[in-house]
Amino acid sequence: MEKQDLFELMDRFARSGLQRMALQDGDFTLELEKPAPIVAAPAAAPVAAVSATAVSAAAAVVEAPAVDNALYVKAPLVGTYYAASSPDAAPYVRVGDRVEKGQTLCLIEAMKTMNEIPAPCDLLVEEILVDNGALVAFDAPILRYSHV
Repeated sequence: MEKQDLFELMDRFARSGLQRMALQDGDFTLELEKPAPIVAAPAAAPVAAVSATAVSAAAAVVEAPAVDNALYVKAPLVGTYYAASSPDAAPYVRVGDRVEKGQTLCLIEAMKTMNEIPAPCDLLVEEILVDNGALVAFDAPILRYSHV
């Protein structure tokens, strides 16, 4: 299977309704799996009569849902995350680094090919979310950043 065919297959899987997929071709095996979807609780039935004190007590408890406005660099493919070009080299970026658009942030190894992951814009690294040598899933957040 060619590298481009593999990327196309992973992209189609990501956009599909499938949760899990396995493919075997000779010695090559590929298994893809999405996290389980979060199902919202059913809405409560409306209450016919509510006292004013019950409404004010409920209003005090209800909080606005947390909105994640953070910006993330996400893995463009499934593979192994590497923070540096070799075990004894310095990492490409550290928390607090200012990075220019196109600068390499990390490597993701897929099928024995090292893929450089470039910065999508000028940014400030706020948090690195993946440990060196960890497996990353397609579209998984690997780095949180802010614009500079």
